[in-house]
Amino acid sequence: MTTLEQKQTLSEWFTNLQKRICKALEEIEQEFEHPSLLPGHFQFKSWQRDDVNSRDGGGGTMGIMYGAVFEKAGVNVSTVHGEFSPEFRAHIPGAAEDPRFWASGLSLVIHPLNPFVPAVHMNTRHIVTTRSWFGGGADLTPTFEFAEDTKDFHQAFKEACDLHDPTDYQRFKQWCDEYFYLPHRGEARGVGGIFYDNLDTSDFDHDFVFTKAVGEAFIKIYPEIVRRRMNTPWTDEDKQKQCVKRGRYVEFNLMYDRGTLFGLKTGGNTEAILMSLPPMASWP
Repeated sequence: MTTLEQKQTLSEWFTNLQKRICKALEEIEQEFEHPSLLPGHFQFKSWQRDDVNSRDGGGGTMGIMYGAVFEKAGVNVSTVHGEFSPEFRAHIPGAAEDPRFWASGLSLVIHPLNPFVPAVHMNTRHIVTTRSWFGGGADLTPTFEFAEDTKDFHQAFKEACDLHDPTDYQRFKQWCDEYFYLPHRGEARGVGGIFYDNLDTSDFDHDFVFTKAVGEAFIKIYPEIVRRRMNTPWTDEDKQKQCVKRGRYVEFNLMYDRGTLFGLKTGGNTEAILMSLPPMASWP
């Protein structure tokens, strides 16, 4: 079971990762030159979990940026504890025996302004009930796919997986493909990445090293992809296609995403949970 010291280490890691990611994105904003758009900066807002009873608590920090490269970028961290509601605890491993939980993690979603820069999602987390495990992943959602970007994105996360177990990448890639799929549309949300949950090899340090590697992989590859595409000229027609693609993103997050459900069912900050939604989307 996760110790108090390990929980503190986890919470500090996620908080530091948020700072590093926000700094990397702000650096891109500063590099980008635009005749009328000013570079964006993250605005941070802390929140505390609404008390459902005396055992519930914790909170987090929401980071939001509206910029010249990133139309909307949200990078959130939280550490919360309490009890799952009776109707929800049956769906969480180990919660049926005891509804108490502790959870800490980081979640981000980035919606670029330029339709040729892909949107991206990444999260890593640790949850403790009568069991404890890691989960998370990252996936890329381009409006216009570039084979180079898809290949490099997958390679970065394959290298992270290989540090943990050489069999992880294919398994987590397939899991991502199956999870980020819109059955009512019969189409994938994007070009995939990795997704994992209930990761517990009984070696906390080994699993934590992998989770940290996922964060490092994101910092390494996504800014590189953004810099490749952020100066690509685009038209109103390109933007409209991006808005339609974003509509699919909205459909998935509101209809199928388990992270959204988890946050709403555990008294999380609604504004932070729904920061994944784009600033503008369309349905033809």
